[in-house]
Amino acid sequence: MTHPWPFFDLRIRTPHLELRLPTDEDLLELVKVARAGIVDGDRTVFLVPWHRLPSPAMERQFLQHWWQNRGSWNPSDWQLGLAMVEDGRPIGMQDVIARDFAVRRVVQSGSWIGQEFQGRGLGTEARAAVLALAFDGLHAEAAESGYLQGNAASARVSEKLGYRRIADETVAIEGRPMVEIRVRCTPASWKRDLVPVTIEGLEPCLKLLGVGELSKDEWATF
Repeated sequence: MTHPWPFFDLRIRTPHLELRLPTDEDLLELVKVARAGIVDGDRTVFLVPWHRLPSPAMERQFLQHWWQNRGSWNPSDWQLGLAMVEDGRPIGMQDVIARDFAVRRVVQSGSWIGQEFQGRGLGTEARAAVLALAFDGLHAEAAESGYLQGNAASARVSEKLGYRRIADETVAIEGRPMVEIRVRCTPASWKRDLVPVTIEGLEPCLKLLGVGELSKDEWATF
């Protein structure tokens, strides 16, 4: 039987990862991974440096963020946070985000992976997974992302998969100016053969992602 919230049945698989909607147990494991370390020292890689909050504030805000994300879902404005799972263990998160997807046909993405799991190509596999979701599954026209200047690992992942630099933007992080490099990938530039990807359980999710019209029986607002 299909889960009433069909994203729990969605699976995106690469050679070493399974991407899935995290359960509460997964979130508890993920917050441990984040607390163990994502980057060295005080280096900044996020627009909002949530990983540097003290404990237990970081753990509580992490859980609250993902609970709120699930509870505030809107087919015209959504953020699908998928746990990266290796051999049954959650090791990071890969987000896919869209606003007015039915009209714009563009998705955004962001991700993080525990430091102990970095340097093995898993970040590339996770990004390839969401590109397959975007282009093969949702028929998006573009996928965009960004990284802070100096984040060489993210730059390499983007370049390998076919993203092109489209803009440099100055952002304020903890009161300091930093440069965010914006990149874009299209079906034409996507290096789709770099990582094999399979997707299961997508069909029941499509209307909730803005692909097709939801009937009143499928989606109710009060």
